[in-house]
Amino acid sequence: MAHPHETAPSKPHHAVLPTDAEPAGNAAEDTRGPRLASVVVFVHDHDESADFYSDLLNMEVTVRTATAALLVGPGGFKLTLRSVGPNASHPAGHVGAQYVIWTADGPDDFQRCERVLRARSDHVYTRPGEGFTVIEGRDPNGLPVLVAYPGPDEVARLEIVARYYV
Repeated sequence: MAHPHETAPSKPHHAVLPTDAEPAGNAAEDTRGPRLASVVVFVHDHDESADFYSDLLNMEVTVRTATAALLVGPGGFKLTLRSVGPNASHPAGHVGAQYVIWTADGPDDFQRCERVLRARSDHVYTRPGEGFTVIEGRDPNGLPVLVAYPGPDEVARLEIVARYYV
């Protein structure tokens, strides 16, 4: 018997392609593909974190339960905050996502994000990259929060910033 949170195995899906669909070509030429749609972050207090992230990222809290909050931003991107209690740890260097880097909508939005981080975070750092800038602060749980401008759709990322893998 399946547990309530489990789903049945999926069956082959034979979707009809739209008439304007083209076969997959050279990966360097093909700019379509999956996009990140949602992030789930485990936090100490989802209410406090929802206030922080809605302010920083211009997201709206659309659902709130006793243990989670769902925020939706412009373009439909979703951020789910899940309370795991005040004593849960987040060890760096373990398997799993370590950083989420957000992109500001423009220079004014980048400055607004910097103001929010400086008002709500004890340690805020600004790092220039090759053609872009990243500001890093901490959320209420001490997790790193990074915002870049301009985004990768405007300036290609041609480097791996040492801070994020050492």
